[in-house]
Amino acid sequence: MREINFDGIIGPSHNYSGLSLGNVASASNKGLVSHPRAAALQGVAKMRHNLRLGLAQGILLPHRRPDRAWLGELGTDVGTVPPSLRAAAFSASAMWAANAATVSPAPDCTDGCCHLTVANLRTMAHRSHEWPETLAQLRLAFADETRFAVHPPVPATFGDEGAANHMRLCASHDAPGIEVFVYGQRGGAYPVRQHEEASRAVARLHGLDPEHTLFACQSEAAIAAGAFHNDVVAVANENVLFTHEQAFEDRPSLYAALKRRIPEIEIVEVPASAVSLEDAIRSYLFNAQLVTLPTGGMALIVPDEVRETPTVWAWLEAQVAGNGPIRRIFVVDVRQSMANGGGPACLRLRVVAEPECIDPRFLVDEAKLDRIAGVIAQHWPEAMAPDQLREPAIWTQMERARAALYEEIGLRELI
Repeated sequence: MREINFDGIIGPSHNYSGLSLGNVASASNKGLVSHPRAAALQGVAKMRHNLRLGLAQGILLPHRRPDRAWLGELGTDVGTVPPSLRAAAFSASAMWAANAATVSPAPDCTDGCCHLTVANLRTMAHRSHEWPETLAQLRLAFADETRFAVHPPVPATFGDEGAANHMRLCASHDAPGIEVFVYGQRGGAYPVRQHEEASRAVARLHGLDPEHTLFACQSEAAIAAGAFHNDVVAVANENVLFTHEQAFEDRPSLYAALKRRIPEIEIVEVPASAVSLEDAIRSYLFNAQLVTLPTGGMALIVPDEVRETPTVWAWLEAQVAGNGPIRRIFVVDVRQSMANGGGPACLRLRVVAEPECIDPRFLVDEAKLDRIAGVIAQHWPEAMAPDQLREPAIWTQMERARAALYEEIGLRELI
């Protein structure tokens, strides 16, 4: 068993419509011209970079956009859709695969299967209609029912935003672990997206041992500052928790509970006196991929914006120079995703499993990435302003681009 990162390929409808309340980058860049082709190629380059580090890599694919079926349920269609719904019907937000599902590896589950529960994403209209296609992809990718259990979303009574609010700590990826579900109670002016009852329902569906499952409240200060998901202020990998001082409402209790269960845990806490919440969120320091390298040691894969934020970069350089568990820093360019509010960690869903048990069409090597990049270069729009979403020629281009990618991957049954 090993950890596999499934990255969402950025879709041809990638645009800056500012749909995500509480997401500072999304709101700040509303109305700007996006570059879908460059965005998708940046995502491919990140996957290629991680493959070259020796990490396992998978993909999840763009959803149908415009979402004609969703518009039909609302009594309209792509030609007559009111402005209040248009952008939501075109959103490429499924690219942020960290919100696709919550994943509990087999060693943690009582039935010995890896469990995945698709997120309902009900808080935001533009994301609330992602789950049917996500469910279809995951049920195909993880079709072996002797190894995997893929669950539909929990009822939309309670908002669930997936792995972006879930952490796992363990001695090694293939060993039993402690699963930490992070929920919100208050967010100042911003909505709370992860509900405690949704988190508890997922834990029950996955058959987790209550003694090895923790529920922690995200701090109101973090949400109010723009940390709409926990993965904007904390990330875990094996026995390391990398977190901002202000990530959790009651961090002493959480830390104590973790230390009781995992004596070898290392908590790397960044003090607010060194890096403010605002700088952490602006740079997406914690929305990084914290990974174990095949050669040993841990590395942090961060966006360019981390290097460009002086307080953050100074803290990281001091950390790597010391004796902490994070030994290397790799910088990747995901500026198009960052401008819409998603960093390296947002773009991937972590699954611990045996690669041979997964549908190979969802796994990639460099040759497959070359093919994917070729489709993107040929079919993805070069640039797009939000008002172009009204143009029928753009609708046709988006739909043909998606179909071309699915054909190339061999997933015709999902077109």
